[in-house]
Amino acid sequence: MKKNRINYLIVLLACFLLFAFATVKSKEMRSDTQATILNTATPPDSANPYTIIIDKSDYELKVYDEEGWLATYPVVFGSKNLGDKMKRGDKLTPDGEFKVILKKKNPKWGDELLLDYPNKESYRRFNERKKKGLLPKNADIGDGIAIHATRPNEEWTIDSYYSWTDGCISLKYTEMKDLYSYIPVGT
Repeated sequence: MKKNRINYLIVLLACFLLFAFATVKSKEMRSDTQATILNTATPPDSANPYTIIIDKSDYELKVYDEEGWLATYPVVFGSKNLGDKMKRGDKLTPDGEFKVILKKKNPKWGDELLLDYPNKESYRRFNERKKKGLLPKNADIGDGIAIHATRPNEEWTIDSYYSWTDGCISLKYTEMKDLYSYIPVGT
């Protein structure tokens, strides 16, 4: 009985240490970020200083400015399948180059950056897949892809890599507020 109790305590201690020292991926930023974020106003007609690159295989959204890497945010998508979006309702996140066309507040998750999906290249790939018979003739390409937050009390979905959207890119609620504060339309 005493031996079982000792074994139980050892396992309990090991679990505690494992969780206590586990590193949860969180936002990383360049050390001069505060100065950079505070000075993000861009005059009209100037080039947008930001580029966003989303690496689906690493579940990361990276932001670059004129000086290079600025920040990395952990993200999730619509599906564990990281392939390209094929059609409306497949919960896949599209591959390609897109621009932020609208900044808005969503009643469910707050700050949202709406992307210009579908764009010309998206339609080209979609129509090519239809011609090859990879999609039903009545398939629809879909729309409404955005970068947005989790719901306020669901940041755990990011830490757990729980893909839950309909094809959008989701950040932690608090980190989306940060991203939204400095990313302009046109990025």
